[in-house]
Amino acid sequence: MSTVSDLRRPRPATKRRRSRGLGAGLGQLGTRGNSNIARALSHPLADYYLVLVSASLLVGLGVLMVLSASSPWSSVTNQGDAYYYLVRQLVFLCIGIPVAWWLSRRGEQAYMVFGWLGLIGSIGLLALIFTPLGLDAYGNRSWLQIPLLGTIQPSEFAKAALILWSAAVLANRTKTLNDPKRLLFPFLVGFGVIEGMVLLQKDLGTALLIALIMFAMLWFVGAPMRVVAALGAAGALLVGALVVTDTERMHRLFSFMNPGEASSDQPMNAIYALASGGWWGEGLGRSRQKWGGLYNGAQTDYVLAVLGEEMGLFGTLFVLVLFFVLAFTGLRIAARSSSRFLSYAAGGMTAWLTIQALINVFVVMRLLPVVGVPLPFLSQGGSALLANLIAVGILLGAARQEPEAAKLLAAGHKGRPPKMTSVVDTRR
Repeated sequence: MSTVSDLRRPRPATKRRRSRGLGAGLGQLGTRGNSNIARALSHPLADYYLVLVSASLLVGLGVLMVLSASSPWSSVTNQGDAYYYLVRQLVFLCIGIPVAWWLSRRGEQAYMVFGWLGLIGSIGLLALIFTPLGLDAYGNRSWLQIPLLGTIQPSEFAKAALILWSAAVLANRTKTLNDPKRLLFPFLVGFGVIEGMVLLQKDLGTALLIALIMFAMLWFVGAPMRVVAALGAAGALLVGALVVTDTERMHRLFSFMNPGEASSDQPMNAIYALASGGWWGEGLGRSRQKWGGLYNGAQTDYVLAVLGEEMGLFGTLFVLVLFFVLAFTGLRIAARSSSRFLSYAAGGMTAWLTIQALINVFVVMRLLPVVGVPLPFLSQGGSALLANLIAVGILLGAARQEPEAAKLLAAGHKGRPPKMTSVVDTRR
């Protein structure tokens, strides 16, 4: 099994394990040859700019789609204010961009501290949900009422905190991977506490995503398959029990299996939106399904359906390509990092954003039951947007600390050879 630690470039054996298998060349993927793409990917800061550009385009599309998709629902639920959700999204964007920039300039030790503090803070915020500050919505109790900011969802920040914290823990476990006790303690305790609190809020979608992040982190460090398989079997039994003991979850499952008897037409209306968009879409702002067919999900879980209806297959594929670039670059950063912690952190952030995006896309296309997972960067939600930008900041910081990138930045030039000047002495 190839791991993130196996993906990095060969370095002296005293600093890392020897690379194995297919993953050994990921850090160099696309850099061989004399093509323009190969030369661009060979630049020390290529990963930094790829993350920056792809994430910026996704954020920009997200603002545009929140403006378009949220206006009908916002007009109904906020006394005719069609721009309520847009303004709220912009507020969190104005907070998140400086946070991402600041995080991109921090070092490994700072990220480790943020992981521990973030985990403690996330547990505290999740606990507050069970106080009068917590809010119920759509069958879940997952939100906190905060003065000035309105409502926030602590579980979004818990994802980033868990990744940083577990990366710090697992970076010191490379010599004890075959010992389940040393590998899983306190790793499993941290994830278990967060998972338990999220499940108490009845948010199964977020709990599933956090579990998948946990398995991704174990894969990145090269955990034994017997451990991963045992945890997977236990998790599958738990999910099955949670589904069959909850009426609403069973309704969603039956609706997915039998669309003709579904209690909600929202999933089918998402398919109609994608189909009516055709190749080039109906045009920005001209979606019909956002006016009632997608209900409150037009700007959240089903924002991709609105985008597909307005921008067509071309726009949908463009979004998927941007996520592919972000995923590819995140794994390259993990492969090229000289630090195990940064490698695991970059891999974890990439897994989080990629898995969440895939789940949302599959739900919109009716390839999975509805689980209530938003599309990163594009779905309306201030907490989710801020958490996604935190992940981007960590990825940018890890890209800046790749060995060649760090040397280039330390030298203080843009990667071009220094200009040579000479003085000719004409005196005889």
